[in-house]
Amino acid sequence: MPDKRFATLDDWLRWQETLHPRAIELGLERLRTVLRRLQPEPPPYTVITVGGTNGKGSCVALLEAMLRAAGYRVGVYTSPHLLRYNERIRVNGADADDESICQTFARIDEARGDHSLTYFEFGTLAALELFRDAGVEVAVLEVGLGGRLDAVNIVDADAALVVSVGIDHVDWLGPDRDSIGFEKAGIYRPGRPALCADPDPPPRLLDYARNLGAHFQQVGRDYGFARTGQTWRWWRGESRLDGLPPPALAGAHQIGNAAAVLATLFSLHHRLSIRPDAIRAGLSQVRLSGRFQVIPGPVEWILDVAHNPHAAAVLADNLRERPCVGRTLAIVGLLADKDAGAVIRALAGVVDDWRAVTLVGPRGRAGADLAALLRDLGARATASDDVVAACRAARRAAGSGDRIIVFGSFHTVAPVLAAQPWRSDSPLPQSWEV
Repeated sequence: MPDKRFATLDDWLRWQETLHPRAIELGLERLRTVLRRLQPEPPPYTVITVGGTNGKGSCVALLEAMLRAAGYRVGVYTSPHLLRYNERIRVNGADADDESICQTFARIDEARGDHSLTYFEFGTLAALELFRDAGVEVAVLEVGLGGRLDAVNIVDADAALVVSVGIDHVDWLGPDRDSIGFEKAGIYRPGRPALCADPDPPPRLLDYARNLGAHFQQVGRDYGFARTGQTWRWWRGESRLDGLPPPALAGAHQIGNAAAVLATLFSLHHRLSIRPDAIRAGLSQVRLSGRFQVIPGPVEWILDVAHNPHAAAVLADNLRERPCVGRTLAIVGLLADKDAGAVIRALAGVVDDWRAVTLVGPRGRAGADLAALLRDLGARATASDDVVAACRAARRAAGSGDRIIVFGSFHTVAPVLAAQPWRSDSPLPQSWEV
């Protein structure tokens, strides 16, 4: 074991943020070189890669829940995290501990030689190293950005799922669904299952999969699902499951995500065996923080990391399906590269009062600027530089039967999850900062 450059995980992460000249560096050659030094042989486990504009996190959580219920030892790599970096790397449902991550970072640092790596690339290599060390049987990898040039694409997926194709990260992926779909299709591999849960896949995604020779499977053509009262059914070829429980994740769209996950697992039937009872258990036991996460009470709180127009539209639909007797107060913080106008318009009909908060950092957006945009669009809005203070002020203003939604980014939701301003012992501010 090489000597560790740093003693703590926080020290490692702060150093990684400064190591590479760009925080995001799409491209795989540097990373492949370092991975070959660490792992000359292909992974000994089954790899499922999940990409898409929205829905990735839900599908990863569903895959993990079903595979674990079936008795498999499962490694999961996701990003970003909400409260602790360790959430990004899980083995059998447990977050990786600080010491294991630090030791793995030290191995990667020695193996990289003169190659600089980004923060995300260090994390991806660490996940692959820890999965090998732990002897996982299945690894579920969530794409961070795009797909074709994303770090997780250094591993050939045994099955790859593109959940949805929407407009986001246009500076990196292109200005339209066709360009973005092409980038996301980059996780497909020749001769291997390549699934798409978007009911209207862009032509370039379809062309890529066909020209590649992937075993392409599309919702509505190769597999399908339908609600049947309080349950739902799923089919793919001769395979059929009836009377399935709805996923234990909020939102009607989650059945579509679960159907895509089932199609992915069944496409790997030659490698994985998932019994119907494991599928039902996974659907009932799945959990995912920050995705329409409801905290009940006299004033209901809903936390959602929705940060682009499509996700905002889904959030709006979920709010309409869960009406409240009082007002809906929204705490919103959006990064500067997001289409704030489209996000706001998607939710305009379900929000009564807006409180815009500042997100700091290179991609941050000032709450005052967001509040001004809200007012230009005809909304009632105030601003704050602190999301937790804004939440506590909203709680003070809310009455029984009202609800408070917090959304717009992981950076918006994470500090609120940590502070838990809905608790009765959480201090209230004396005034609202405008």
